[in-house]
Amino acid sequence: MYHSVTTQSSESKGLTIDVKQLEAQLLYLKSEGYTTFHFKDLQLINSAKDFPKKAVIITFDDVYVNQLKLAYPLFLKYNLKACFYIPLKYVGGVNTWDEGEEPIMSVQQLQSLDGNVIELGLHSFAHQRYDQLSIEEIQKDFDLCRQFIVENKLEINNTLAYPYGKYPITGEEQHAFFKCLKKNQIAYGLRIGNRVNRFPFKDHYEIQRIDIKGDDTLKTFKRKLKKGKRWF
Repeated sequence: MYHSVTTQSSESKGLTIDVKQLEAQLLYLKSEGYTTFHFKDLQLINSAKDFPKKAVIITFDDVYVNQLKLAYPLFLKYNLKACFYIPLKYVGGVNTWDEGEEPIMSVQQLQSLDGNVIELGLHSFAHQRYDQLSIEEIQKDFDLCRQFIVENKLEINNTLAYPYGKYPITGEEQHAFFKCLKKNQIAYGLRIGNRVNRFPFKDHYEIQRIDIKGDDTLKTFKRKLKKGKRWF
């Protein structure tokens, strides 16, 4: 799981990663023989025995313009796939949910991405925490997503990355949330969790992602890739 990309090594920390550092990580995946997937690819795999031992799905949240300018060319260069998750309300604007000023891709920029390289997915409409919303509010958010996608003729896969990685985790609230996801034809829901997943997934709505930080060394990246964060 990645977020913002920069050309300034001094800014590479937390949710922002230096493009040279990102390239080194992608080169490692390439050299080690990892296969990169889109979520739509998984629907074509019949069983675990058909799945490669070295497989990874690379995700970027928030569709910052810096992902288009800095990360996207690397995926083209190395013939790798990635998934970009869109907070649709902010398309063409900035990340005001964080009180930030980082530009978000426009509709035209999103449409310019090669679908064989970048799979687009949902990051909600308004980038709100699902664990703080009612089911009615969550459904309204989905309705706004659907309206935006149709009006702007975007090709969006039915995978949802939960904003902040948050969602109801227990009881009736979780049951109602997952029922809402199913109603809205969401195939996969992505949390954080920092654990390595096994395929086929045990639960399609609690797929864990490994949080790659801008201040991770390449050694740390390699260990996270193989073990998640259990070794900390």
